[in-house]
Amino acid sequence: MFNFLKSNPAVAILKNDHRTVKRLFDLFDDAKSRPTKRKIVRQALIELKLHAAVEEELFYPAVRRPVGQEIMNEADEEHHVAKLLIAELDTMDGTESHFDAKFAVLSENIRHHIKEEEREMLPKAEDAKLDFQSLADRMVRRKERLREKGVPPVGEETMVKRSRGQGDSPAKAAKKKRRR
Repeated sequence: MFNFLKSNPAVAILKNDHRTVKRLFDLFDDAKSRPTKRKIVRQALIELKLHAAVEEELFYPAVRRPVGQEIMNEADEEHHVAKLLIAELDTMDGTESHFDAKFAVLSENIRHHIKEEEREMLPKAEDAKLDFQSLADRMVRRKERLREKGVPPVGEETMVKRSRGQGDSPAKAAKKKRRR
C-alpha cells in the first residue's frame, strides 16, 4: 500500500556512492596543498572505479530493459568517457600542469552523469519488477571483493597505457605553445 515509503536497497547503494564522490569533489575544490589534492584524487578514483564496476556488472544489466536502451546507452558512453579520464589520472603523479584541470573535467562529467542518473534512470529502474534486495546483496558482495582484490583493468586503461602519454594532447599542445 505504501510502497513509496520503502527504500530501494540497490538504488540506495548507488546514491550513497554518488554522495561519497560528490563530497570528494567538493574537498578537492577546497583543498589548497598539492599532497592533499593528490590524496583526494586517489581516493575519488578508487571510489569511481568500484562504483562503475558494480554498476556495469550488476545494476545496468538488471535494469537495461525496463529503463530503455536510449538512457542506458548514454550512461554507458558517460562511463566510457569517465574511465578514460580516470585512466589518464591514474598515470599522473599530480605535478603535471593539467592534473587539476583533468580532475575538474572528470568531476563535471560525473556530476552531470549523477544528475541524469538520479533524475531519469533510477526512477525508471525503481519501477521495474526486480528483486532489488537480492541485487543489492550481490552489489555489496562484489564491491567488498573489488575492495579486497582491486578493480581489474578496463579497456580504457589499456588504451591510455598503449599511448604512453602520447594521447594527452591538451597537455602536449600547451607545452608546445610555451616553448614558442
